[in-house]
Order: sequence, then C-alpha cells, then structure tokens
Amino acid sequence: MQLAEVNIAEWKVPQDSPEARTFLGAIDKVNAVAERSPGFVWRLTDPGVHDPWRGQNVIVNLSVWESPKALENYVWNTVHRAIYRKKEQWFSAMRMAHFAMWWVDTGHRPNLIEAKDRLDHMHAHGNSDRAFGWEHLPHIKLWQNQRCG
Repeated sequence: MQLAEVNIAEWKVPQDSPEARTFLGAIDKVNAVAERSPGFVWRLTDPGVHDPWRGQNVIVNLSVWESPKALENYVWNTVHRAIYRKKEQWFSAMRMAHFAMWWVDTGHRPNLIEAKDRLDHMHAHGNSDRAFGWEHLPHIKLWQNQRCG
C-alpha cells in the first residue's frame, strides 16, 4: 500500500495579484523538491475536466507517497515548511476539512473525485481508516510541532 494525500486551500487574495504571484512563483520549486524527495511516487499535474472544485476559489494538491514517513519528511524538512508557514498571506482559514490522507494500492493514481470524496468523508466523520490526518498515524510526530491542520 501507498499513501495518497489531498489538500486544498481557499485563496484570500486575487489569483492574479502580486501576493498570489509570490506563492505561484514558489510552487514550481516546491513541487520540484517533492518530485525529487525520497518516497515520492506521483502528483496530479492536470486536473482535467473532472475537477469538482472547478470554478471555485481554491487550489488543490493531490499526490501519492511510498509511506507516511516520506510525506512527513517532505512536508516538514524541506522548503515546503517555509511556504506552509506563510500560508495565511495567501489563503483563508477553511471551515471544512482541507487535508486528508488514505491508503491506496501500489500503482493506483487517485483522481479529484476520489480525493473530494475522502475530504468530504473526513469532514463528516473525522479520522477513520477511509480518510485521516496526521494524528491518525501515531508513529508520525513532526506535525505536532508545526501546528498542521
């Protein structure tokens, strides 16, 4: 099994603003670091026409990792952490689940419909084997010091 993750963020600045361009200018570097990180498997690069968030004011990330440890290392021990700490500059606090992980069979590439279903499940039911956050993985600890949503 491998670990899928989805996270969404709602823009609080216009996507064509100088503030958004600061974030968008860094995202290629952050994604390149992810792709070179140990344990990285895949990330969605083209949402296609079946994007359930199409037309909404959100940005979406969907990826697959070999293990929670690999994802944890990327999130909290790379340039991603610096961008994450500045998220309030670009994104609103979300009132719904905005991050979820779940187990997938090796080789499976989730789509955004599946990802939204997992987020909706987490929002409605909290942590479960179907969709969960960092706290559902007791051996993963770095998030506790970072105040990860």
